[in-house]
Amino acid sequence: MTDDTNLVSEIEALGEKLSAARAEIEKRIIGQTGAVDLTLAAMLCGGHALLIGLPGLGKTRLVDTASRVLGLSTARIQFTPDLMPADILGSEVLQTAEDGSRDFRFLKGPVFCQLLMADEINRASPRTQSALLQAMQEREVTIGGQHHPLPQPFHVLATQNPIEQEGTYPLPEAQLDRFLFQISMHHPDRAAEERIILETTGANDAQAAPVLDASALIAAQQVLRRMPVGEAVVQTILDIVRAFRPTDDSASEFVRNSVAWGPGPRAAQALMLAVRARALMSGRLAPGTDDVFALAVPVLTHRMALGFAARAEGHDVDSLIEAELSRMHDRVAAA
Repeated sequence: MTDDTNLVSEIEALGEKLSAARAEIEKRIIGQTGAVDLTLAAMLCGGHALLIGLPGLGKTRLVDTASRVLGLSTARIQFTPDLMPADILGSEVLQTAEDGSRDFRFLKGPVFCQLLMADEINRASPRTQSALLQAMQEREVTIGGQHHPLPQPFHVLATQNPIEQEGTYPLPEAQLDRFLFQISMHHPDRAAEERIILETTGANDAQAAPVLDASALIAAQQVLRRMPVGEAVVQTILDIVRAFRPTDDSASEFVRNSVAWGPGPRAAQALMLAVRARALMSGRLAPGTDDVFALAVPVLTHRMALGFAARAEGHDVDSLIEAELSRMHDRVAAA
């Protein structure tokens, strides 16, 4: 009983902190509440996020503000076609000591930070993109046979422009799967855009104050993993993830005919963590099935692909997911 009481108090205290962090970020990021919440949720889960949006919507500003509010050391890499893996990871250099002896010394690259912004990640070559695979999954890099652990916590927030595809290299499925969320940033509504032009073009720009630090974020991630998840939520996660696999018996005829490949077990793991984060940020002690439906699109959209026929008919992944989720939600509500 004491452990349960402690967990309840920790969750409640963390919920207040996260509300304060959200409020600080939204001082500088206006009209992007959904993107702010998903970015916070990704980091609360200990994961990475891929930000998709047109230029000028605040992707870079969001990453910069999040690092300040969460008290994390940050680095930014502008991905370009001539970027090399060593420009990200670092390299070994031959140095000569005073006695004339020589040995190799490892010079750390910008990946050795707590929050890495990979700007326009799809502009680098596949060889350079793959330099992040080990870092994102194992939180370490291997150079010259030596393992170098990254600072903790370690998060990657990558950006992509959805309209400029010339001269870009699509991210491989293995790398996309390592992003907890794909976060779409859209144009703000009229009221939000009015606030933006009034508050960001004056003499003083709003500043965000730190709310957490690295150790507090790690502690929050541990609290999240202790949050209980009910059986109904677990089964809903499995139902949704498996329903988008064209080879699964539970998939609808539409999915079997439209989807080339579906989400793997990592999608279910991501949803399991994400629903807890959403509950925490909403001040609740446990997630519900509504959290699963609310987060399915950002978790699944980059983990599946449509077949040629479906693309030729004008279908897209987001609309397919939303249509299937709507049908599944109706069945759950009627049960």
